[in-house]
Amino acid sequence: MSIVVDHVNFIYGADTEHSVHALKDVCLNISDGEFIGVIGHTGSGKSTLMQHLNGLLKASSGSIYFNGQDIYDKDYKLKDLRLKVGLVFQYPEHQLFETDVFSDIKFGPMNQGLTKKEAELRAYEALRMVDFPEEFYYASPFELSGGQKRRAAIAGVLAMNPEVLILDEPTAGLDPKGRFEILDQIKKLQTERHMTIILVSHSMEDVAEYVDRIVVMNNGEVFADGSPREIFGYVKELEAIGLSAPQIGYIARNLRRAGFALPDGIITVSEAADAIMEILG
Repeated sequence: MSIVVDHVNFIYGADTEHSVHALKDVCLNISDGEFIGVIGHTGSGKSTLMQHLNGLLKASSGSIYFNGQDIYDKDYKLKDLRLKVGLVFQYPEHQLFETDVFSDIKFGPMNQGLTKKEAELRAYEALRMVDFPEEFYYASPFELSGGQKRRAAIAGVLAMNPEVLILDEPTAGLDPKGRFEILDQIKKLQTERHMTIILVSHSMEDVAEYVDRIVVMNNGEVFADGSPREIFGYVKELEAIGLSAPQIGYIARNLRRAGFALPDGIITVSEAADAIMEILG
C-alpha cells in the first residue's frame, strides 16, 4: 500500500474563533500505480487533503502512512517524503522561479544532491516526458503560454523521480486541445512508469475519461469512493452536493427519452459515439 490516510482531521485556525474544520475523519487507501480522481465543490477539502499527502500540512489528529511508515513519527524525514510524493500546484507560477525553464527543471535534482550533469540529464528527460518544445528550454518561464507553464511545472516535479504525482487542477484555463494533451501525457506516465497519479479536478469529463477511481469530497469528508461508472451512477446524490455527472451522460439520457436505444451508464464521449454508431449501423 503506497499511502494510507487514517482518520485524519485538520482544523484551520485551531483554538481561534475563526477556526474551520477542513478535514473530518478522512480515511483512504491509495495503492501503487493507481490513477485516482478527486472531485468536490469549492471548499470541500480537496486541496487541503492533497497538501497533507506530501507533508505540507500536518493533521490536527490522525495518521498518514507512506509505504508503511508514519510520516508524523519524530524521526521521519519529510524532505524524503516530498521527493517521493510530488505536488503540482493549481497555479504553475507558484512553482516556476528561475531565469529560464531548464534551470528551473534541474533545480530539484540539484537540491537532491545530484551532480550538475546528472541533474541536467534528469531535466532533459523530464522535459521530453511532457513534450515541452525544445525552442523554449532556455526561455523565461514567465514568457510561456499557460499550457507551456503547466508542462514546465509538471516537468520540474517529474525531474525528481517521484513515486506519486499529485496534480491540482492541471488543466484549469486551458483550451480543449491543451487540456487533452496534458491529460494524455499524464495517463502515459501512469501506464508506462506505473506511477501513482492523483488528479484533483472540477471537470467531470476529465475524470470520467482518464481515471480508474474517483474519491468525492464534501464538506471535508469522503462522500463516496469508487469507479467512475459507480460514482457517476449516483447522479441525484452528486447534484445534491453541488456536483454533476459528465455532460455526455445527460445528453445520452435525453436521447434515450427521445427514443434512441442507447445503453445506460454512458459517461464518456467515446462511449456515446460508439453506441450511436452501432445504432446507425
